[in-house]
Amino acid sequence: MNTPSAAGAPPRVLIADDHPLYCDALQAVVPQACPGADIAVAASQEEVLSAVKAARAFNLVLLDLNLPGAVGLSCLQALRRVVPATPIVVVSAVGDPKIMQDVIMAGASAFIPKSAPSQVLINALKVILAGGTYMPTGILSALRNADASPGRDELTLRQRRVLELLSTGLSNKRIARELSISEITVKAHVSAIFRKLGVTNRMQAGLEARRLLDSNY
Repeated sequence: MNTPSAAGAPPRVLIADDHPLYCDALQAVVPQACPGADIAVAASQEEVLSAVKAARAFNLVLLDLNLPGAVGLSCLQALRRVVPATPIVVVSAVGDPKIMQDVIMAGASAFIPKSAPSQVLINALKVILAGGTYMPTGILSALRNADASPGRDELTLRQRRVLELLSTGLSNKRIARELSISEITVKAHVSAIFRKLGVTNRMQAGLEARRLLDSNY
């Protein structure tokens, strides 16, 4: 597993995009968010996975979903297995709210449309490199709409696990560490859990969790 860069070392950023013009644009934008960044480039799923396995730790990965060799979220999912703690920002031309939701649920720290102004990307990268998470309004809307869709009243297996940990008093950050997922993903799960259980806070959710566990849900 990759480990954080040594203190004082320039942040290492992997840009994974096969479009030369956009890749060049990202290489110009990244230093504005993290001056002195050591930037590497990959243009296919195979190159991405080879880079993270061979190089010392990356502090951030900027990932286009539609890389050669990738199918759906395959590259994101593979990265999450190899480097579960490395922040991954998906930068994609895909604007489907369902895809945005799936990206966050798969462990990305952010989804930023390629059509977004460069300042949006710069601000997001600064937040993420400082240890935070970034969820644009579009993703929040997509998650709310998905949670409101019919046929989603049952908790998923991952939501049940999040609920179990939540009921023990763990914070979102601790739950994220326990499950090797991003804090932004935990927040999305907690929001869905609250809606499905009809509760408004963590204490109510904890009480409901104990009731469900007693009934062997």
